[in-house]
Amino acid sequence: MEGLSDDALVQVAAYFQALAEPTRLQILNFLRQQERNVGELAQLCGYSSANISRHLALLTQHGLVSRQARGNSAYYRIADPAVYELCDLVCGNIARQLERTAPKRAAFAGPAVRRARPRPSPVRASSSTKRG
Repeated sequence: MEGLSDDALVQVAAYFQALAEPTRLQILNFLRQQERNVGELAQLCGYSSANISRHLALLTQHGLVSRQARGNSAYYRIADPAVYELCDLVCGNIARQLERTAPKRAAFAGPAVRRARPRPSPVRASSSTKRG
C-alpha cells in the first residue's frame, strides 16, 4: 500500500469492507464450489433472494464475482480467485493468533471450568416424611 494516493486507499478500504460481512464470505465459499444463481445461494445461506441479491451486487461492484444471464436466471461465479488466497492468508493469521493466545486463555478458563461443575444438591425431606 506504500505510495498509494488517498483515492486509492479509499478503494482498498472499500474492497476490504466488501469482505467484512459474514454473509458475503459465505456466498464466496459457496461460489468456490461452483457457480450458482440467486435462488440457490439464498437457500444455501438461509436468507431471502432480495438480501442475497444486494450482497451479490456489492461483490460484483468490487470485481469479486461476475454475473452471467441465462434465460430467466443470472448465475454468479468468482471473478478473481485471488480472493481465496487473501482469505486463506487472513484465516491462517487468525489461527496463529489463537494458537499463541491459547495458553493465556486456558489460564482463565481453568478455574471457570472447575467452578462450573455441578454441585450435589442438598437432600431434602419429602413432604410426606415431614413432621408437623
